[in-house]
Amino acid sequence: MAPGRAPAAGGTAAPPHANQRIEALCDGVFAIAMTLLILDVRLPAGSVGSTSDFWRELQHLAPAIFAFVLSFVIILITWVNHHATMKLVSASSTSFVYANGFLLLSVVSLPFPTSLVGDFLWTDHAAPAVVLYTAVLAVQAVGWVLVTGAALNGHLAASEQAASTLRNNRNGGVYGAVFYTLLAVLALWVPLASAALTTASWIVWLVYSIRVGRG
Repeated sequence: MAPGRAPAAGGTAAPPHANQRIEALCDGVFAIAMTLLILDVRLPAGSVGSTSDFWRELQHLAPAIFAFVLSFVIILITWVNHHATMKLVSASSTSFVYANGFLLLSVVSLPFPTSLVGDFLWTDHAAPAVVLYTAVLAVQAVGWVLVTGAALNGHLAASEQAASTLRNNRNGGVYGAVFYTLLAVLALWVPLASAALTTASWIVWLVYSIRVGRG
């Protein structure tokens, strides 16, 4: 018997979950992506010569702090949703594994556009930064469509109720992909408005997630 594993009833070891290794990999990627976000939030070297300079540089960091907090919340909510999704499936398949890999690609890619938003949000170059940021969120929504679709097509759902939830989540992924694609297009002309709508959408998701968790 493996160290630390309690025996199941009848003295036999409990079988591991079919997606145990996928969850372990995903948890590691989520943790790394969260950590990478903070690396770009720092004062420029040699920019502080006095206390007033210190406060001024902190003010200049406001967009970077905003982008960091927003992306941290996005990755946290994505991790919570991924954990809940894994509870809905009782088996795995090749397509499901690769769909999860695609979702992880979108998650680990988020720190790069986050740093761009932090650097350029209040400049004349905000548009491409926000376009790339919302485009990554659209790709992430596509990832959810692929994950839930692979689970449904492979008949991996743990129950009919789980399958119904997966179908709802797949539809949500489709809506999310369309929504963030439109925001990416909008950012070409009004990047600040697009950034504001993106932030508002994830605040709604955060409130909804907390309410569901309490229920």
